[in-house]
Amino acid sequence: MSVRASWIVLLAGSLALAGCDKEGKDDEKVPEPAPIAQETPPRQAVKIDDPRLENAHRLTEKVITGAEPHGAASFQALKDLGVRTVISVDGSAPDLEEAHKYGLRYVHLPIGYDGVPKERSEELAKALLELPGPFYIHCHHGKHRGPAAAVTACVVSGQMNNDEAVAGMKVLGTGENYLGLWKSAREAQAVPQKELKNLKVKFRETAEIPPLAEAMVHMDHAFENLKDCKKAGWTTPKDHPDLDPPHEALRLREIWTEVMRTAEFSKRPDDFKAWSKDAENHARDLEDALRAWKKSGEAKPSEKVESAFKALQQNCNTCHASYRNVPRP
Repeated sequence: MSVRASWIVLLAGSLALAGCDKEGKDDEKVPEPAPIAQETPPRQAVKIDDPRLENAHRLTEKVITGAEPHGAASFQALKDLGVRTVISVDGSAPDLEEAHKYGLRYVHLPIGYDGVPKERSEELAKALLELPGPFYIHCHHGKHRGPAAAVTACVVSGQMNNDEAVAGMKVLGTGENYLGLWKSAREAQAVPQKELKNLKVKFRETAEIPPLAEAMVHMDHAFENLKDCKKAGWTTPKDHPDLDPPHEALRLREIWTEVMRTAEFSKRPDDFKAWSKDAENHARDLEDALRAWKKSGEAKPSEKVESAFKALQQNCNTCHASYRNVPRP
C-alpha cells in the first residue's frame, strides 16, 4: 500500500473513532453553550386580602399602599402586617390618636391630583430610606394619589423602575384622567442616596393645609357620601346609617358658599369662579329635589334628583380636568 493510501486509511479510521466515541475525552473539552439570559420579571403589585383594609396592595417587601385606615380594626390590620410608619398623602388630618394606640408613627406629606412634585417625591423617598419600616402609604380611597406617591417614592429611592411604577398604578385602579399622577410615575428618576441623606426634612404628623385645599377635601368626602346614597336609591345606605342624602347635599353647598367668601378664592381665574358658583347652585338643586321627593312619599326619586346630581358631577369633572388632574407646569 502506498504512503498516500495509508494516510487516507488512518485519517478515515480516526474520523470514525471520533464519531463513535460520543462520551470521549475530546467531547469533555468542548465548552457548554452559555445559558440564555432570562429577563427579571417585572415587580407586581400584590393584593392583600384583608377586609379590614380597602384596596391594600404590597409594592415591595416594605412598602404597602391602600386606602385611609378607619377605626381600630384597620390599624390593627396594619400592625398585624408589621407596619411601623404610616404615610398619608391625603389632604385631611390623619387619625393620630388611633394610630398611636397601636404603636404606629404617622407622617403627613399631602399631594394633589396634579402629580407628585419633585420636592415631595424626594421627601417620600427619604422617608422610605430613613424612617422605620415597613410602610403603609395612603390617600383617601387608595386608588389615585396614594399609589402614585408610593411608586414614585420607590423609583426615586431606587427600589423600582418606571415600568413597574406604571404597572403598579394600573393594578391599583388609578384613573386614566389623572394625567399628572401618571406623568410622575413615568418620569420619576432615581436620586443618589447621598443626596437624599443630605436633604433636610422635618417629618410632621400633621401638615398645614391651605384653606381652599382643606375645603376641597371636605367637598370630596361629601360628594363620595352622595354617591353612596345614590347607589342606595337615594336613601340612607345600610353601611352608613349616619348619612342623610338631603343633608349631604346641603353640606356640599355650604362648603362651596364658605369657599367663595375667602380671599384665596377671589384671586382665582374667572372660569374657576364660574364653575364654583355653578357647583353651589347644582348642590342646592339636588338638596331641594331630594327634600321634595322625601316629602312627596313617592317610591322612586323624581327625575329632578337624577338630573341635578348629573349636572353637579359633570360640573366637577369639567373643573377638575382644568385645575385638579392636569400635570403641574
